[in-house]
Amino acid sequence: MTTRVPILIIGAGISGLACAYYLRKSGLDAQVLEAAPRPGGVIRSERRDGFLLELGPQSFSGTPQLLELSRDLGIQNELVEAPPRAPRFLLINGQLKPAPLSPPAFFASSLFSAKTKFSVLRDLFGRTTPPADDESAAAFTRRKFSAELLDKLIGPFVSGIYAGDPEKLSLRAAFPQLHEAERTAGSVIRGMMRAAKSKPGPKQRPTLQSFREGNETLIKALTANLGPALRCGVEVTAIQKCSNEKPQAGQTKSLGEDRGPNSVGARFIASSELAEVFTVIVKTASGAETIVAERLVLAVPTYVAAKILGAETFSRDISSNVSPLAEIEYAPIAVVSLGYKQQDVAHSLEGFGFLIPRSEGLRTLGSVWNSSLFPGRAPQGSVLLTSFFGGATDPQAISLSTEEIPALVHREIGPILSIRSQPIFSNVQIYERALPQYNLGHAARIANLDRQSSSLLNLKLVGNYLRGPAIGACIDQALAVAEEIRSGVAARGSG
Repeated sequence: MTTRVPILIIGAGISGLACAYYLRKSGLDAQVLEAAPRPGGVIRSERRDGFLLELGPQSFSGTPQLLELSRDLGIQNELVEAPPRAPRFLLINGQLKPAPLSPPAFFASSLFSAKTKFSVLRDLFGRTTPPADDESAAAFTRRKFSAELLDKLIGPFVSGIYAGDPEKLSLRAAFPQLHEAERTAGSVIRGMMRAAKSKPGPKQRPTLQSFREGNETLIKALTANLGPALRCGVEVTAIQKCSNEKPQAGQTKSLGEDRGPNSVGARFIASSELAEVFTVIVKTASGAETIVAERLVLAVPTYVAAKILGAETFSRDISSNVSPLAEIEYAPIAVVSLGYKQQDVAHSLEGFGFLIPRSEGLRTLGSVWNSSLFPGRAPQGSVLLTSFFGGATDPQAISLSTEEIPALVHREIGPILSIRSQPIFSNVQIYERALPQYNLGHAARIANLDRQSSSLLNLKLVGNYLRGPAIGACIDQALAVAEEIRSGVAARGSG
């Protein structure tokens, strides 16, 4: 028996879960499939030996939409905020130095030469025009400012946000505000100031937050809200676009539950006027199933979407038969959690953590001091540090064993933080494809996807490769897609 659903979302990461939540909140029957045994994707929180580990993102910015979602789900009281003035550090010549993240701090800092500081003043009072072609973050920084600023500040922060290579990362795709500021004002600083003034509402800087029991609290709340509308352990093996043939009575059922002929889901299907639907072939523990979806939302990584859709779905306007989805690269990352006795760490660990420029010659990208940011991350008398290893500049790093990686990280951060003993706890989580890379040409690839998907009115894309990898950005985009679908359904119903 073929299963038929009004809206099918494939992928239960934060993007897919949030999109389903907003759709169902508006009264639409959205169902979610996830191949993994658990939802949430890379957002994973686990408590082990008294340590609360974040195996993916360590925290998030408290964006308005994310905070509203937390209130709607009833978990706002579980939010915890990092110390707002917690400094971030850079490793310069083997020593930790405060990262100058404000204009006064930058000009007062001894990290940068007079030439680099003058380049910032030159941008403030001068005028430049960005090149017509896509420009890397590294080329932009050298052109506008200096190689020193790239090495000591921009490069490390690119690693911290994207685990990326600044020589490949597209400025206009990864940091569109900077590109737009120079394009409109001829100055990054003046353009950013103008954009900030033009934003409506009170000027409020997002705070760094998590939940008392970890970031996965948000995933668990969304999962509980969706209930049987979410199915895990269901792998999509193929998707085919086909003409919409209305089912005969008694031959179809809705996903997750049986529906009578007078149900909302049945009325939705019976009144369907969509010219095309999607036939989705899935594999479950009990065998193969076929699902006919009137509307489809792909909330999976691009390499998964490309595999199940096939190159022919998104291959127009390009010379090869390779889907632009498959062209998006991902950076590998090892998330290394190390616990120590507090008495064995001489450094105060007062701050957010530190980033490491590639010129320092270490393989560790940086470290977050979890137990300094949020309560309950480590047992009494202990500290928890989470470091990141690999990234786009060192993709072979994750080929080391799960014993070699934490040992190497310990050897590298030990002298920096004056750690006097071996860790009392360690854990390694390896992601072969952790973060999508907004590399040169990314904006054109996304525009191509937008243009082509617009011709498929019943197919939408959501994910961290579209509008930014941050949790808040994924939620914002999921809401926007849900609104597009809701508007389309409403327009069709009124027609």
